[in-house]
Amino acid sequence: MLSDALAAAVLDVERHVGQAGWDQPNRLFALVPTAELLAAAPELAAQLGAEHPEGHLSSIEQEDFHNGLSLFEALAHLAWPPTVAGCVLSVERAFLPAQYESDLPEDPDEASEAVANHPHRQELRVVTGVLRTGERHAVARVRSDQTQLLGGEDLAPGLSTALLATLSD
Repeated sequence: MLSDALAAAVLDVERHVGQAGWDQPNRLFALVPTAELLAAAPELAAQLGAEHPEGHLSSIEQEDFHNGLSLFEALAHLAWPPTVAGCVLSVERAFLPAQYESDLPEDPDEASEAVANHPHRQELRVVTGVLRTGERHAVARVRSDQTQLLGGEDLAPGLSTALLATLSD
C-alpha cells in the first residue's frame, strides 16, 4: 500500500537526516519506486538490499536544490520528471511555546528574529513527504525531547501543499 510506503520513506529520511545531528540545512529527496530504480540501475541492488515490500520507495537526495533562493521560492521553481513518485523535505525551525506567541511583533521578519533570540524557543525538525497521488505524511521531532516523534497526514499542511505543487503535471 502506498501510504505505508510513504510513511516508511518519511521515517527513513528522518533517521538519515537525524544521523547527521541538528543544525542541518533544508534537505530535499526524490522518491522513486525501488523496483523501477533497481530495473534501471541493477548495480544498486547490493546497496539497497535484495528484499523490499511491493510499492517500496527509495529516496534520492537532491543536493543544493535552493540555488540561493528561499525555501518556498526554490519549491515554486521545482518540477520533477514523471519517474519521480513523490518527494520528502526535511526542515528545521524554531518556535515558541504558545504562552509566548502573543509577545511576537506583527512583522514576519521581526517575529522570526524575535523567535530565534528568545530564551524559551524550541527547535523542531519536520520531515514531510508527498506522493503524486496526493497522499501526504509528516513527522516532527523536538530537539529538547528527541525520544518523541510526532506524525500524521496534517502535521505540516503548508509544506505538504508546496511539495505537492512540485509534482503537478
